[in-house]
Amino acid sequence: MKTVVVVGGGPAGMMAAIKAAENHAKIILLEKMDRLGRKLMITGKGRCNLTNAADIPEIIHNIPGNGVFLNSVLRAFDNHDIIQFFTERGVATKIERGGRVFPVSDKAADIVTALETRLRELSVDIRCQTAVKELIVKKGKIDGVRLYNGVIIAADAVVLAVGGASYPETGSSGDGAVMAAPLGHTIIPLRPALVPLEVGEDWAKSLSGLSLRNVEAQLFVKGTFKEKQFGEMLFTHFGISGPIILTLSRQAALALEHNTAVEIVLNLKPALTAKQLEKRVQRDFTKYQKKTVKNGMSDLLPNRLIVPILALADLAPEKPVHQITRAERLRLVNILQHVPLTVRRTQPLAEAIVTMGGISVREIHPKTMESKICPQLFIAGEAADIDGFTGGYNLQAAFSMGAAAGRWSAQEE
Repeated sequence: MKTVVVVGGGPAGMMAAIKAAENHAKIILLEKMDRLGRKLMITGKGRCNLTNAADIPEIIHNIPGNGVFLNSVLRAFDNHDIIQFFTERGVATKIERGGRVFPVSDKAADIVTALETRLRELSVDIRCQTAVKELIVKKGKIDGVRLYNGVIIAADAVVLAVGGASYPETGSSGDGAVMAAPLGHTIIPLRPALVPLEVGEDWAKSLSGLSLRNVEAQLFVKGTFKEKQFGEMLFTHFGISGPIILTLSRQAALALEHNTAVEIVLNLKPALTAKQLEKRVQRDFTKYQKKTVKNGMSDLLPNRLIVPILALADLAPEKPVHQITRAERLRLVNILQHVPLTVRRTQPLAEAIVTMGGISVREIHPKTMESKICPQLFIAGEAADIDGFTGGYNLQAAFSMGAAAGRWSAQEE
C-alpha cells in the first residue's frame, strides 16, 4: 500500500487526503494549526461560498491567475461533484446572487465537519499542530518530509497543499514557496489579490462603515480605463473594500508594484444616463426647493455621503435649493457619476483574501498536479500560482486541484 503524506489541512489538503484514501493509499495528513480548516471557517464571512454554479468556461474566466491551467482538473471534479459530495454528507446547498453556492445552514463549520467526518471514515491519520520544515528528496524523487522537531516521516508521495500567504493566523504563511524552492521550483513572487485598497482622500476614510449597493467602480491605470465592476462596495477607515473593489484590486496591485498611478472612479447612479440623472436631480430639487441643498439630496444619497459629494461638486451644503443654477446642477450630476479616488496602496498581503503568485504552474502537470521537477510531489491549492475572483472560484480551484492531486498521488508507479 502506498503511503501519501498530505501537508496542509485546508480545502485542497483535506480533499486530496480523501481522494487518495478512496484510492486505497495510506494517508497521513499534517496540519500545523490546532485544527483542520481554519481558513475555510472564515470564508464567505463565515458562511463558506464553497463553489459557483457557473459552467467550466465561466469559472476559468473568473480565475485570472492561470485559470486555463485548471481546465483538466475542473472537468474531472467540477462544481456539481462538490455539491454532490456535501449533499451526500447531509450538507444541503443553495445558490445565491451571481451563482454563489453556500450551505443552506450558512455555516462554514458544516463544510469543515463534513470533510473531517469523511477523513475519519477513511481512517486518515490526522496530525494537527505538526509543522513541516522541508521536503526530503532522494535519488531525484520525493522521499518524505522533515518536521520542525527533526522527526522524519517517510512517504511514497507528498501532496503540498499549504495555502498562500494571506491570513497567516489561519496557518497560511507562504510555506509552499519555502519548501518548493530548494527542489528547483520557480516561485512567482507572492502578492495580494482580492485585497482592500488604501486611498488618499480623507473624506472617503471619514465614511468608514458605509456600504453602497448597485454602484459601479471603474479602474484607471495611468489615466487609461482598464475594467469596471458593478455591485456592492464598502468605505473603511483606510479607504475602500467590498466585492467590486476586491475584484478590481488584482489589477490595481500589479500596477502599484511599478509605482503606476491608479485611480478608482465611482458611478453612484450607473442605471441612469447623464440626462436621466439630471432630470432626477431636478425633480428632487423641485420637491425640496424650500430646503438647503444638503437636505434636498436626502432621496438621492445616504446621508453620510451627501456633504462629501457636495464638496466634490464645489457646492455649499447650506445653499438654498432654489438658488442652485443649472451649471451647478450639471456639476453635481457629473460628480455623482464620476467620484474620483486615488489609490495609494493595497492592504498588506496578510490581509488579502487570496494570494497571487506561488509555485509556477509551468512546472506542474495540469492533469495530475504532479511536479515536473520532483516526481511524486503533488501541488494543490493556493501554494501554486492560482488565484480567482470572489464568488466561490478559489475554493472550486482548491477542491478540484486537491481531488486530482489525491487521486493521482495514490496511483502505484
